[in-house]
Parts: sequence; C-alpha cells; structure tokens
Amino acid sequence: MHRVGSAGNTSGSTRPRKEKRFTYVLNDADDKKHCAGINCLAYLKGSALSTNDYIFSGSRDGTLKRWELNNGDASFSATFESHVDWVNDAIIVGEKLVSCSSDTTLKVWNCFSDGACTRTLRQHSDYVICLAAAEKNSNIVASGGLGGEVFIWDLDAALAPVAKSADTKEDEVPNGNSGPTLTTLCNVNSSGNIASSNGQSHGYSPITAKGHKDSVYALAMNDAGTLLVSGGTEKVVRVWDPRTGSKNMKLRGHTDNIRALLLDSSGRYCLSGSSDSMIRLWDLGQQRCVHSYAVHTDSVWALASTPSFGHVYSGGRDQSVYLTDLSTRESVLLCTNEYPILQLSLQDDSIWVATTDSSVYGWPAEGHTPQKVFQKGGSFLAGNLSFSRARASLEGSAPVPVYKEPSFIIPGVPAIIQHEIMNNRRHVLTKDTAGSVKLWEITRGAVIEDFGKVSFEDKKKELFEMVSIPAWFTMDARLGCLSVHLDTPQCFSAEIYAVDLNVAGAQEDLKINLAQETLRGLLVHWCKRKQKLSSHSLPNGDSSTGKDGPSKDSPRSRSEVDDGTENHATHVLPSFEFSTASPPSIITEGTSGGPWRKRITDLDGTEGDLPWWCVDCVTHNRYPKENTKCGFYLHPAEGSPAPNITQGKLSAPRILRIHKVANYVVEKLILDKPLDGGSDGAFAMGLSSGQSQLSALDNSSRHGLKPWQKLKPCVEILCNNQVLSPEMSLATVKTYIWKKQDDLILHYRVVQSR
Repeated sequence: MHRVGSAGNTSGSTRPRKEKRFTYVLNDADDKKHCAGINCLAYLKGSALSTNDYIFSGSRDGTLKRWELNNGDASFSATFESHVDWVNDAIIVGEKLVSCSSDTTLKVWNCFSDGACTRTLRQHSDYVICLAAAEKNSNIVASGGLGGEVFIWDLDAALAPVAKSADTKEDEVPNGNSGPTLTTLCNVNSSGNIASSNGQSHGYSPITAKGHKDSVYALAMNDAGTLLVSGGTEKVVRVWDPRTGSKNMKLRGHTDNIRALLLDSSGRYCLSGSSDSMIRLWDLGQQRCVHSYAVHTDSVWALASTPSFGHVYSGGRDQSVYLTDLSTRESVLLCTNEYPILQLSLQDDSIWVATTDSSVYGWPAEGHTPQKVFQKGGSFLAGNLSFSRARASLEGSAPVPVYKEPSFIIPGVPAIIQHEIMNNRRHVLTKDTAGSVKLWEITRGAVIEDFGKVSFEDKKKELFEMVSIPAWFTMDARLGCLSVHLDTPQCFSAEIYAVDLNVAGAQEDLKINLAQETLRGLLVHWCKRKQKLSSHSLPNGDSSTGKDGPSKDSPRSRSEVDDGTENHATHVLPSFEFSTASPPSIITEGTSGGPWRKRITDLDGTEGDLPWWCVDCVTHNRYPKENTKCGFYLHPAEGSPAPNITQGKLSAPRILRIHKVANYVVEKLILDKPLDGGSDGAFAMGLSSGQSQLSALDNSSRHGLKPWQKLKPCVEILCNNQVLSPEMSLATVKTYIWKKQDDLILHYRVVQSR
C-alpha cells in the first residue's frame, strides 16, 4: 500500500527527517461514483431530521458516499473525503457516521453534513479493519485492526475535550505523540482546516481490550453495550466486557480466520463466519457452539441477521448470498454476484450487497417474512461439516439462485488495475476492470484519449517514444484511480522546453520544471485564497500578489534565463490546468493530526500544514536545483578531415537537442560569431578544470527554417556510429544509443550541404 511518509522537520532539529510527501489523486470525470471495491455499508432510517432513508458506502477509493433512497431509486447525495487509504468499515452512531481506514484512523462525520470530517481519532498503529457500536448506547464504539489492537471509545468523552479546547495551541511534538502511544483527536474546524490536540492531555484515552496476539477482522456489540465479541487470525471468538476491557471467555471451534460476527440484541447468541467456510452459532451463556452450518463453498466474509435473529443472510468469497433458518437448518441460495461479497446490510425487504466491484447491489430479501423465500423452492439442509457443501458442489448438485437480477444497482466506475508511465513522463496508459484502455495526462489530470477495449500491451508498444526524461514522480493505483507521489528533491529533476508544450510566445530556450508547474496548477486555488486572506498584510515581504513578479530574495526558477514571463503563484500554464468539474484531491501529512485528503477546489488558504517545500516552490519560486546537466565528449568522426575543436569534457542541459550541438560544431569550425544571431553573443567555451560549458547552445532561436536546415556546410552528429536525429536530446541519446553509465562520447563529421 501507499504509506504516507514521515512528518517534516521537528522543532530543535538541525537536519530534517525525510520531507513530507505530496500526493495527488486523479478523480474520475464522474466523481459522484466510487472507483474501487465497496468494503462497507451503513443504513440510516428516515427520522425527524430527514424523512428519506440513506445508505452510506465506504470504498477502497478512500471515500464514503451518501445515497438517498426514494421510491426504489438511489441518488447521490454527498462524498465524505478525508481518509487517505481504504475505508474498511463504517457504522451509524446516532446522527454520527464513524468510519475506519487503513490509514490507521477513525473519523467522525455528521450524517447530514456536506461531507466535512468533524473529528479524527488516532490510537491504532496499523490498519483499522472493523467497527462495532451499541444500538441503545449511542456513544460507545469499538474498533479493531491489525496488530491485535481493540479499543473501546466513548464518543461523547472523546469528542468533548476537543470542542472545549479548539483554540488552544496544539502540542509541539512529532505526530502528537511523546513517549507511549497517545490518542490524538483532530478537529476540522468550520473552514476545513485540520487542527489537532493531544487526546490524553485532556484526560481521555479509549479503553484497551488486551489479549489478541494477532490481527482482528471482526467485531460485534450487543444493544446495551455490555458485551463485545472479536475475532481474527487466531481462529477463536473472544468475548469482552467493553466497559472495562476485561476478557470474559474464549470460544474455539473454527479452523481458519474469523471474518464476520453478529450478536443478538440481548447478547446471548453470537454468529460467526470464517475462512473455513463455516457459520457457527454460539450460546454465550453455555459458552459453546450449538450449531454449525455448511452452506458456502469458500470463505464467509459477511453476515446479516433478521431482527429476531431467527434467520441469517451470509456472503463471501464464493460470490453467493445464502439465507439460512438457524433453527431448522434449511438454507437457500438467494442470489449470486459476479464478485466476492465483502459486506451485507439488511433493510426491511431488501439486502444491500457490497463487493470488490465499485457498484452497490440491492436484492430482494423478504427480511420481515423470510419464509416467503423458502416457499419459492430450491432449499437444502445445511450440513455441519465444511466439506459437505464443497462435495455437493463438485457432484453437480449446486443450488439455483432464487433471484436472478438485483432490484437496485448503485453503479460505480471501473477501477484502474494496470498502468504504465510513458517515456515523456507526462502521459500514463491505464487499463480498468472493464478492459478499457485510456491515456492520461497527469500534469493536468485529464484523460486525453480513450482507446476503448484494446490490447494494453499492443497500445503500449504503439505509443512508445524514444525520449528520456528523469523519473520525477512515482505512482500507484491502489485506490482504483491514479495516485501521483512527489518527493523532494527528486521530483524537481525533470525539465522540458516551453516550446514543446506549445507555450504561446515562449523563447526557444525557456525551460519548464514539470514538478513546479504541476504544483502551481494543483495549489492555485489555495494560493488565491491565501492571498485574499493576507492581501492587507503580506507576511515575510512576499510580493507574489503584486504584478512585479517575485521579490529579490525569491530567485526566478521557471528558467535559468529570465524570459520576462509573469511568474507568480497564480499564473498557471494551460498544460498544467486541472479540472474544477472533477478536481484532483491532494493527500499530505498533517501535523500531529496525521495525513489528510482534500479536493484542490476545497482548499481555503488556511491549511498551514502543506509540505513547506511545496509552499516554497509555488509562492517563492524556490526549489532544489537538481543536476540537470549531462557531461559529454565531442570528437571528429573516424576518417573525418575535420579538426578536433574541443580539449576536454563539455557540459550542457540534458534536454539540449542534437541540432544545438551541430550548431556549436559549425560555430567552432567556420564562423566567428554565433549562428543565427544567437542572443548570447559568445559561446563561453573557455575550459575550466577540464570541463566546458555549453549553456549558450541553449540560446539559438528557431525562426523560419529549423537551424540545422540553414547550416552550410552541414554537420552530422554521431554516437556509436549511428547518425543522430537533430531533434534528439542528449539524455535520449545517452539512454537509447550510448546505453552506458560512462560519459557520453559524440562524434561529428561534415557532409555535403543540403
């Protein structure tokens, strides 16, 4: 997975730790839909606040979405965006939505809000996988995750201290922790800015249920909040008193990971689903398993029971949903899906199904009168040995599903499952779960061509370009969409000529730094709003809001040559303009509150915890100058009568074109002034410590005919006895023709004039 990097500099340290990473996520054009598997569902019945029912879905794309249910239709209502990794579970607690994620946090939201996170709870040290709540005690929530951690939170106590001390200065400690692990509560204030305060300093820390030695995958709590059950990779069901965190008992019987748990409202009976393909019914009073049900042919990952706890709906890896009568052991195949089932939510006469697909499916379920389903026929008696169903399936007696088609579908968009960065380091080829192949331009976050369902490998070969640009970003598609990661100083290593981006009126030698311009495009809304906030008193003498360009202590960096172009933070080149209709989201570490995620259009200028190097780049034009030079030797070709014109190693920008090298050769051989009236007036070829600078080769202009077409006599540049194309860059020659780590060796020869 993508782990967010460590926090930036801490007070008092002379050398900062690894700088904070800056990530941006390219959202699909249809951002009202999920673009990765659905891990969880939470249902909210209509109330005085809203007469409509809602269903909330949490996805592997890192977001939750609210859907309004009306007359058999589900319409998009809001996106809840702040988690920076998979959302693994979500529950409704009163009018609050609580979610947990692989980013190690729990987040609290108002169910009826526009999607702003109100609190972040930090205590887990690894992925948080599951949640449970007490139906009648609407402030108790349990969370479990990898590493065997189980915490019981009193939401009222956890959230109240932050509200009282929202204005207090946060503790100046890395990650909000000093010494032992502390709870950190994060408050997103009304402006959307994330502030943090150390939970333990306000006297609150969640109750810890200690005992699991390994990962916890499932939790359930009774209505009163007096009983908690947990299960995971230890294959046992543990029973706890959530009020104290003390162990009550341990129930053995499953032979593989426990993946799903249910408790009846009284807390007497417990249902468990396991990777051993079995469902077990436990009597907690007797501390034993009273029934086991073999209905699935593979892992059971999801359970949902009728209100009376008389029937259970189950789903899992075998892509099937079964309905089982717990007393008669009668079972029926309700429906089959195309994807493994991750969670079930039973509401009245419908059951909502979450799968590894990005869509949510609603099936008929007869939740009030499940006997009606059995009357449709096709039922069988559930065995009590796991191999019985597998054997029956092999023998060809697989049951026929009662329902063939879902009654509802909340469609998602296909997740990206394959991607390839093109050699120009601006385009990325992707393939999604539907087989569609698309070409993205990541410097403006848009699909520039949709090729449809074609061969990914064939299209990759077809789009191959012999160009060499440094790898200035890394990326992954873990969230079902493209996440682009920028790390300083590596991200500033790639330059390109402005004319290659068709920048209007740009001089030929103007160089563009890809990371700098991309950051400008991503943070332009933040910059404008920050400037608005500080328009009356500019801090640090920053003149970026003025029309005079950067201040004298902010060196120009769009080019080594000052081209006179407007260069302040809010000036974005067309090739770096990101959509405002489906804007990308940025992910970055906060301060002690941990990482956060926000749409670029939702940044309001108050976010003070963006990585300092990003802010320095877009507001002051300052960034680390990576070595963008290429050293090479230039000699006459074998058998050529041309004299040797250099005495040592030359140095020039990696992106310098071969026709500029040819220009230089002609200049040295014949002319006594720069070719084509180059702006520099001198080529500055004096040797210093055995190395010549070829920087002035960057300065000849391209008016009318291309320069190499004007050359008399004509000079060819060769590498490894191969004549080089005039448009090739030094970096391309080194990568594809020279193919060695040593300094590049070029040869020149005079050919007949054209």
